Amino acid sequence: MYTVAEKLTDGQTPEMKSKINFVRERLIELYKKNLVKINHSVLEIICASSLISHGYTVDIEKQLSNILVCDVFATKGDGTFIMEIETGFTPPDHALDTIDYYVARISSKIARYSKHCSKFALATPVVGILPIPKLFLKPPSDRKMGEVQKIKNLVDRFYKNPPIEIDDILNARLHSIYLINIDKGFAKQLDPYTYLDLTEKLQDASELDL
Repeated sequence: MYTVAEKLTDGQTPEMKSKINFVRERLIELYKKNLVKINHSVLEIICASSLISHGYTVDIEKQLSNILVCDVFATKGDGTFIMEIETGFTPPDHALDTIDYYVARISSKIARYSKHCSKFALATPVVGILPIPKLFLKPPSDRKMGEVQKIKNLVDRFYKNPPIEIDDILNARLHSIYLINIDKGFAKQLDPYTYLDLTEKLQDASELDL
């Protein structure tokens, strides 16, 4: 963590260094309590640094409810920003339904987290592809109940405690995608439409029905 923080603070103002080092110390504290893993912490501090450079005040591993803790929580003015980082990991129990599980997890996160903030984003290392259902790019008024129910049925297969609500899917919002370059220590923001344009051909080739 000291190595990546040093890279992120190189050439920065004292204020920037102080804010990034606050995130570093918070992650180290959580690591000592066995609450975070080092590889995920590296992704979190890179994303936090990106938001700090754009004027946000950042916290990490923030409790949102009795069941939800977000990776990155940021504020600027009256606005709140939540970012969830996805690495593509799936547990051994889902070795034979990895894609469905991952789509369900992405959908669940968009639906559950976005209602707790003004803006919600997903982040992933550049080596991965997020299978984002196109439903979440539509305005809520354009979402058909059949496609909303389809997402709910998929999420309910894997996440039943608590079950996701129809209204959470209907009103969920995804504002941006961040691609994380771990080696160079930066995160690049894309709008979801651009991201899906970039990944759609790969998803089609994989016959993902999203």
